[in-house]
Amino acid sequence: MTGIGVRISGLALAAVSGLSVTGLSVTGVAQAAPGVAPGATAPSAPASAATVEEQRLDGAVPQEILRRSGFDAVAPAFARALERAGSYEEARRVAVRQGSALWRRAVDRAQGRGPVAGDLPVDDDRPLYWARLGMTREVRGLQPGFSLTERQRDRLLEALERTTRGQSDIRLPGAEGGLKRVLVTGFDPFTLDRDIRISNPSGASALALDGTVIETAAGPARVETAVFPVRWDDFAAGEVERTLRPHLPKADLFMTVSQGRVGRFDVERTNGAWRGGFADNANVSRTGLAPVSDPATQPQWTTTTLPYREIVAADTGRFPVYDNTSVTEIPAGGTGPVVRPDGPTPGSAARAGGGGDYLSNEIAYRATLLRDRLGLRDRVPGGHVHTPVLQFAPDDTTEVTDPEFETNRRDIVGQVRGIVGVAVGAVR
Repeated sequence: MTGIGVRISGLALAAVSGLSVTGLSVTGVAQAAPGVAPGATAPSAPASAATVEEQRLDGAVPQEILRRSGFDAVAPAFARALERAGSYEEARRVAVRQGSALWRRAVDRAQGRGPVAGDLPVDDDRPLYWARLGMTREVRGLQPGFSLTERQRDRLLEALERTTRGQSDIRLPGAEGGLKRVLVTGFDPFTLDRDIRISNPSGASALALDGTVIETAAGPARVETAVFPVRWDDFAAGEVERTLRPHLPKADLFMTVSQGRVGRFDVERTNGAWRGGFADNANVSRTGLAPVSDPATQPQWTTTTLPYREIVAADTGRFPVYDNTSVTEIPAGGTGPVVRPDGPTPGSAARAGGGGDYLSNEIAYRATLLRDRLGLRDRVPGGHVHTPVLQFAPDDTTEVTDPEFETNRRDIVGQVRGIVGVAVGAVR
């Protein structure tokens, strides 16, 4: 990242916001704990402590964002519904129903549907992030009147993560409808210990685009989106692959999006397999090769198949768009990292893709590796785009929003929509 002279996942450390949910199966039934006689009631697993992310929730800024968006009632209503549940199955239905409702509410708000509470702009992605954490904290502290095992509590959390991120809401139309089908992903806010006010334009773009139809040179295109957490361990657990695998074969194009450098968009040409260790939203650091299935066939590099030349040449908005070909590698036979402006050399080991070595690079790497392993490289174009950093006005250090911040987010979201349209039109 710029600002301290180190680029991490294409995100500017000086002023960044955004990027990772578990997404495991949420099916299951309550079972007696080992050693409990059939018909007996197993003691519930003890409530767990709030996570690092959830602990930030009580700060003045998150509470103001929730209050000024009308999302402050989400977690209390969810808690009341959980209290009325008489079994794990009922609690799970509550989690799925209200988690899905939160995602739809955030999407509807971003797209101007229905009544809007509060005075924050409708395109603000932060209410969804903080409301989700309020819901997961309620599950973590739940002490129900029925037996709830530790695994069942985890499944409730997984259900919330999937539904509140739109991961279980992807509905690509059939090919017979004549619509091009596009998958776009965004990220949560991040680096919140640096500035708790942070928003992520990639997450805002996901809310603005979900379920919309955009006109392109190749005809109308339906866009479906999902948001991912900024957490290393969720990616290691296969969240990206679980979410995208069922849908990539049906798509005509996919684009992973995150926040990058100040004042520019980047289409990242090459993605690296290396994790650089920058702390995530849980204040966890991970360094080494990105853990994937079948590591024996894991490549050091993957590449975009987005039509980057057309994207860079098009007039999509006020920010310049670049074809970023730079990577950092350890050359074959070498011992130290070397920056390569024109991409990796044969046999080299990845140390940073064009998008750096954080989770934006990793989602790009995982999505394009999945594309290749599914045999879709020549059929489903895809890759990663970094947006400009979303900045507050230079003299604004306390307000949760300001006119410059709002204009920048609106323009970035509009330009993401334009880039998607150009990409679809170029691969007709």
